[in-house]
Amino acid sequence: MTAFEIEELRFTPESVEETRGRLPRFSNWPVVYLIEDGREIYVGETGSADRRMRQHLKSRQKEHLKEVRIVFDERFNGSACLDLESLLIRLLGGDGKYEVLNRNEGITNQDYFQRSEYNDTFKEIFEELRSRGYFERTIPEIENSDLFKLSPYKALNTEQGVAVLDIMEGLVQDLHRPEVRTLAAIQGDPGTGKTIVGIYLMKLMRDLADFDPTDEVEGDSMFSDLFVEGNRELFRSLRIGLVVPQKSLRKSISRVFRKVPALRDAQVLTPYEVADADEDFDVIVVDEAHRLTQRGAQAFGTLTKRYGETTRRLFGEDDLAINQLDWIRKRSKHTILLLDTAQSVRPIDIEPEVFDRVLDETRAQKRLYPLDTQMRVKGGKAYLEFARTLLSDTPPRAVPDLEDYEFELFDDLGAMHQRIRERDKERGLSRLVAGYAWKWRSKKKTGLHDIELDGVALDWNVSDVDWIASKTSLEEVGSIHTVQGYDLNYAGVIIGGDLRIDPVTGLLVADKKNYFDTKGKANNSMRGRTTSDEDLLRYILNVYRVLLTRGMRGTYLYVVDPLLRRRVASILDTKPA
Repeated sequence: MTAFEIEELRFTPESVEETRGRLPRFSNWPVVYLIEDGREIYVGETGSADRRMRQHLKSRQKEHLKEVRIVFDERFNGSACLDLESLLIRLLGGDGKYEVLNRNEGITNQDYFQRSEYNDTFKEIFEELRSRGYFERTIPEIENSDLFKLSPYKALNTEQGVAVLDIMEGLVQDLHRPEVRTLAAIQGDPGTGKTIVGIYLMKLMRDLADFDPTDEVEGDSMFSDLFVEGNRELFRSLRIGLVVPQKSLRKSISRVFRKVPALRDAQVLTPYEVADADEDFDVIVVDEAHRLTQRGAQAFGTLTKRYGETTRRLFGEDDLAINQLDWIRKRSKHTILLLDTAQSVRPIDIEPEVFDRVLDETRAQKRLYPLDTQMRVKGGKAYLEFARTLLSDTPPRAVPDLEDYEFELFDDLGAMHQRIRERDKERGLSRLVAGYAWKWRSKKKTGLHDIELDGVALDWNVSDVDWIASKTSLEEVGSIHTVQGYDLNYAGVIIGGDLRIDPVTGLLVADKKNYFDTKGKANNSMRGRTTSDEDLLRYILNVYRVLLTRGMRGTYLYVVDPLLRRRVASILDTKPA
């Protein structure tokens, strides 16, 4: 028998007054509540539902809401209510049925006494609310969605929170000095939550611009001191934007923003759109900044021409040394970069030495924020280091202790594909991915398959936008350009013939004839730069290291080159010391 109860009432002064006389715990007990109108919803926690409802009834931002659901439980305390509030906000944001009105500064993830026992109750509360129509999907279905993974309603870890707070406090000071232009950088390995920090910053800036003074600010929030009247006026007039160079990720984030009232009209932009905007921006956040491009032949000929025209318009000349980062800094007073130069995968991406100078500049200004904590991969930093060194000339001698993380080498591609299907049925979000080591023959509807190995015939991804969620993705193979920036539960990684071991030297080499990303191996003739064998090897290694860090729960591996496969097998067969 459940100990919790869910009380229903109308969001009116009369209903609140009637409930106060009927329920003693309505005035003096920790509770979690939901206020909604069938389309928008607000979730809160309080020690006095009576007082809090009367405060909300005075809010112009909530006057359209109609119904209240209050969750009572005799075991509730303040910590449990904060935890349940955060959970419901995150799940509602990821489910998508309602548009969540909450600010994101109060989302917490603090441990407390008997939390695991409360979590069992929270799941029961969720199921009860789902039966009453508040959720359309189960918790696993929600957690696998882009709406959840890219939601601004995330509990930041300590280093993420410190970075956000430092950036925001600095921004408050800088906005009082209109002549100041700044650059900040957040640097981290795959899975450290750079994209989440960028989305969080966008939402926090919007919350500061729109917050209702009648709303209580969560006192334990590290951002609570930002919510003062003066800052509201400061941020209200800001022109802000989020730049996402990759088309697929940009579309996914735009779709999430449309479901968040505070971000519905937020600008998710290409570098070209920043450069072409009618007005300069006050703040630009750049996600995946390592995928910004330099001068050279772009993905399409029209963009190559447009690149030169844009540079000429902004700087008065078509200086070949000017890149998209220069455009953004020209059009934005305050620029915040989220980057990992080890994820640069094409010669047209801005070269690492440019970002080395950026890191030196931000470090000198105390505006560089390293992220170190692994948020994606269940194997943690041990797996991340293992994946990095596995494909190197100094590979690990054995597999480290990866706890519950699955890592397995397959000799048969069909068997690996079947394992991915099984994991997808169990957990969802399990896909095959590969390096660009096969021609994309199926793109031209030739009837030919792209990847044929071990009697298995597979095609590259049909969709280049939101491929992971497409109906055919489980039977296709995703490339780096469709999965970079995304999470999977399990990834089946195919290392093709573009990466092999030289039988004479025993060193890893790039095999250019088996690498079919034409833009990934092209020379930059416009700038007189040749993509050397060493450059190509670096790009290909970066591609595979990104692919090897997509799986949150496990990674399966198939290797085409016999010598490399033998090396990996020997490592996996060696027990840790």
